[in-house]
Amino acid sequence: MRWINEADPNPSAPPIDLQSANEDRNVYLISDSAGDDRQSLDRWLKRHYAEIFEIELEDGYTDPNLWPKPRSYTLFREWFEPELHTVLMDLGHGAILDDEASLP
Repeated sequence: MRWINEADPNPSAPPIDLQSANEDRNVYLISDSAGDDRQSLDRWLKRHYAEIFEIELEDGYTDPNLWPKPRSYTLFREWFEPELHTVLMDLGHGAILDDEASLP
């Protein structure tokens, strides 16, 4: 949490703590084989951690100049605790829409 508070360009903002940072977490859907077990997930994360790291950092600050450097796999695992869930239930009604997709 030290990084996000030190990088904050608005020094008058209240500091962010671990609880508030974890209130709204992202979910990443991956292939069944990548999520077969913890070892498969670890192999997958080693190949894809950089992309996920940048997505998560961008949630805090969109300016990459404020992001920590270097961003290693070791730092990723220190900052994030990936959880493996094998079932996703869609209980909503209607089509699933991508709110970031460009419209025709």
